[in-house]
Amino acid sequence: MAATRLIRLHVNKGRTLAGCLKDRIDYAENPDKTEDGTYLSSYHCDPKTAADEFLLSKRMYEQYTGRKNGDIIAYQIRQSFRPGEVSAEEANQIGYDLAMSFTKGRHAFIVATHTDRAHIHNHIIYDATTLDCRRKFQNFFLSSLAIQRISDLLCLQHGLSVIDPLPYRERRKVHYYDGKMSIRDQIRNDLDELRESGLRTKEELIRALADRGYDCKEGKTLSIRGKNQKRFIRLSSLGEGYELRDLLIVPAGGSSQTRRADRNACRKKESFSLVVDIQKKLAEGKGKGYEKWAKNYNVKQMAEVLLFLQDEKIGSYEELVSRADTVAGKFHALSDEIRSCEKRIEEISTLRKHIINYVKTRDVYVEYRRHGYSRKFFEAHREELTLHKAAKEAFSQSGLQKIPKVKELNAEYTELLARKKAAYGEYHEVKNSMKKLSLAKRNVETFLDIIPNREEKISEQSRSK
Repeated sequence: MAATRLIRLHVNKGRTLAGCLKDRIDYAENPDKTEDGTYLSSYHCDPKTAADEFLLSKRMYEQYTGRKNGDIIAYQIRQSFRPGEVSAEEANQIGYDLAMSFTKGRHAFIVATHTDRAHIHNHIIYDATTLDCRRKFQNFFLSSLAIQRISDLLCLQHGLSVIDPLPYRERRKVHYYDGKMSIRDQIRNDLDELRESGLRTKEELIRALADRGYDCKEGKTLSIRGKNQKRFIRLSSLGEGYELRDLLIVPAGGSSQTRRADRNACRKKESFSLVVDIQKKLAEGKGKGYEKWAKNYNVKQMAEVLLFLQDEKIGSYEELVSRADTVAGKFHALSDEIRSCEKRIEEISTLRKHIINYVKTRDVYVEYRRHGYSRKFFEAHREELTLHKAAKEAFSQSGLQKIPKVKELNAEYTELLARKKAAYGEYHEVKNSMKKLSLAKRNVETFLDIIPNREEKISEQSRSK
């Protein structure tokens, strides 16, 4: 039985290609591991000069192709055998046959069999460049599986056992380590203990964590770091129930089950969507299966709509329409106010810019006029005079009889920003309310078949006109 693994050998940071090659091959050919080089074999290279020959092939590759070598200098196959099942000489022969079969004789390689461990294993290092120095080895998808299968065939030929793969359902997908606790689990345990002490403010939590040896960093969310940690861990990344508001809101003595129940009770209700027009979908060619699904879907959506109407204390369709129209009107009023504030803010920003430019260039313009609008003076002060003329044109287009003071404009600018911020605070809430009311109204109209009647009334009114 032999386990295999394919490893890409890269150029280490701060090292040369030649140095990395020599280190890897010297480790594989270590006399203490290979019984003074007894169990060394090679193909199209000498084990003593393999590093230099691999390096020469890479230089020839650059010369022939004009392409630069990447950071992969060679490939290594590790092949480990079951203890006591194979001799070192036979293991070396199996490794040689494996390398020859996998590379198809197109790459030079060495096979070093190590006997310093209880299990005999091979280090097979083959050059990434082909023997003709014109191509590179192309690692392909599932190449490790191909190596394992070749190795299994060779083991069967030599009368050795092979590894029987477990069925997918019997494979262990998660590894549990008994007696060990992760850093995050330790932090959660400490936070649970602190939660029981009835912390009320953020400062109290930071002091309590500092007493337990944690460093705290404040930002968007609170982050903590223990004694043996290198990086800070955000509380929000610890999972549900470990954010700052969860640690401070729960009173002392609350159990984990109570906290979980409180979080479930405070969880927001799922929003509802438009119901499906079943008759329209059936006319488009949908089948009975879709019809059955759509009916169940519509029932669930209407149940959500009824719960929403109960929460909003809406008892009739007329009241729903009135509430939706009122909220829509408020939404459009807030939108108009925000637009007007933004427009005026932009005007003030432009006007302030022109006023500042006008004041800065006024003396230059007076000199320009005193020189009789000289072209030579204009060319020497083109930028200042252009800014001055642009400011005067802006004043005339705005219809200003008197240039306002920058101090007054700043005060108006600040007031407009405050109005815009206040309007935005209410805007999002009104927008969400308008969307829900509009959606509930459309669902009720569709469910009660009110829309066709309204369209008929509109068509009759248009005909009478």
